[in-house]
Amino acid sequence: MIEAFFKKLKLTFTDREIRNRVLVVIGALVLFRFLAAIPIPGVNHVRLQEFFASNQFLGLLNIFSGGGLAQLSIVMLGVAPYINASIIMQVATIIFPQVKEAYFEEGEAGRAKFIQWSRVLTVPLAFLQGIGFLILLQNQGIIPHLSLLAFSANVALVAGGSMLLTWIGELVTEFGIGNGVSLIIFAGIISGVPAAVSQALFTATAQSIPSYLGFAAIALGITYAVVVVSDAERSIPIAYARAVRGAAFSQGAATYLPIRILQAGVIPIIFALSLLLLPQMALSMLAAAGISGVQGASLWYASFVANPWEYGSIYFLLVILFTYFYTAITFDPHRISDDLQKSGAFVPGVRPGRETEKYVGAVVNRVTLPGAVFLGLLAVAPFIIQGVTGITTFLVGGTALLIVVQVLLDLALKIDAQVSLREY
Repeated sequence: MIEAFFKKLKLTFTDREIRNRVLVVIGALVLFRFLAAIPIPGVNHVRLQEFFASNQFLGLLNIFSGGGLAQLSIVMLGVAPYINASIIMQVATIIFPQVKEAYFEEGEAGRAKFIQWSRVLTVPLAFLQGIGFLILLQNQGIIPHLSLLAFSANVALVAGGSMLLTWIGELVTEFGIGNGVSLIIFAGIISGVPAAVSQALFTATAQSIPSYLGFAAIALGITYAVVVVSDAERSIPIAYARAVRGAAFSQGAATYLPIRILQAGVIPIIFALSLLLLPQMALSMLAAAGISGVQGASLWYASFVANPWEYGSIYFLLVILFTYFYTAITFDPHRISDDLQKSGAFVPGVRPGRETEKYVGAVVNRVTLPGAVFLGLLAVAPFIIQGVTGITTFLVGGTALLIVVQVLLDLALKIDAQVSLREY
């Protein structure tokens, strides 16, 4: 097994096409980190660090900006507008029949049209998010108040940086290995690990060593659980009817329909955290603008977010609800039943049509529950770790950990597929 691993590793660097794809990925990530180090003008970095320390929502957005938001770089929005546009388009498949038809029924042409619509929607979202963030940063004293022309130039700069980063991610997807947008997010998360480790080492004392060892054990356990659950699936057996073509007779084949436990991925965590923390951001902006009656509501909501028990419980329940919601959007038992019936396939012991739809739906609902509970526990893992170890300086969120593990698994599978293709 070890010999086969080293053989594939050697082929990765000796095969010209695979090597070029790997170099495209490395070059794109180096360019991204270079852009993430170029800040917009006039940033008060001390005030910026204080503001980030008191706002968890910006911490989540910093993950999806690839780390650019923490530096207020020209790519501070990262790929968040594109991710938001993709989420909106997926929700639109429920509301608009035309979008659903393009996504599910028109094959590759429909997928390409869906991606193109997401790109177009990314542009106004990037400008709106740029305007909102710059106004918020001005009200917080992180950047100076600018003239209309200078403000417009900054908005165009950060929106253009987001579009540039999205384009780089799509180039990696096409000419590199793996999903480019996911790799950019992964690089942003990993880039902050060395600084966090060095800070933890410099502040460590003899009394804190057991806490750090406990943190390391918990982190390894969570990583192992994420790896196992990410690959876990429930297989529904599928059989094909026997076919007679002239004098030829073909035996019915047997396969299975995989139902993943984490069908919704990390999206429910994003939905839940956005729903909880967007009101805090909006109330803070309204209070900073001097609107009467908002200050009390802002203080009450800030105290709610600061309470780990209340906030964590609501957060956990929202993740479970959004997991079921997003699974219902992306997995349609009716479409699965129709596709099976059209291809002459059936679930053994279950009638085709309506009965198959009900059976598949029941299996998805049962499988979704443990996945939803796992996602909820993963979302509140930082609060649990902080309560057990008392460590706040080095705390990797469950969302970031889930993204890192899933991106690494996907990248390993893509590289293995490329190597296996060359071997044959």
